[in-house]
Amino acid sequence: MSDKSFLIAGLGNIGPEYASTRHNIGFMILDAWAQASNVVFSTERYGDVAVVKEKGREYHLLKPSTYMNLSGNAVRYWKQKLDIPLENILVICDDINLPFGTTRLRKSGSAGGHNGLKNITELLETKDFARLRCGVGHDFQQGAQVDFVLGKFDPQQIEEISLMSKKIVQGVKTMAFMGIDKAMNMINAKPKQEEKV
Repeated sequence: MSDKSFLIAGLGNIGPEYASTRHNIGFMILDAWAQASNVVFSTERYGDVAVVKEKGREYHLLKPSTYMNLSGNAVRYWKQKLDIPLENILVICDDINLPFGTTRLRKSGSAGGHNGLKNITELLETKDFARLRCGVGHDFQQGAQVDFVLGKFDPQQIEEISLMSKKIVQGVKTMAFMGIDKAMNMINAKPKQEEKV
């Protein structure tokens, strides 16, 4: 596979009971991308996969079916199957340490307490893969983290995620054509309402 192919893994949990939950924002971003690109996911080994082809680039969208804590099985399998170089992998996940609507792209880093990232790091045997954290907020009391991340977004937030997904897709394409540094500058920029504070 050429260096013009990319593996974009959006993390989440399968099953209707997890649809539109905070932990599934990775699935939601990829669903929006696929819908906007008129492609459909097919159920394959370790996950649902769709391919978006544009301007000589191929984006392999992966929604692991392994459940969040075993996401590494899917990412490792599809990395090997498609022969995707490490620098062309991006993992999209939720982050309770960021305010809702905030996005943070990094070239590498720790799992930061995220079990999906932790498992991917263990199975790829490296932390040097790009990850895009999508803030879901942290409006919960001590001890209620699990209930919070498995809780559903409200309708207004779902609308905002649709807008967020457009920005993220544009950022991924920037990464594919101009490199991750340019994409970080774009994705990590604060929203205008934050800048006024």
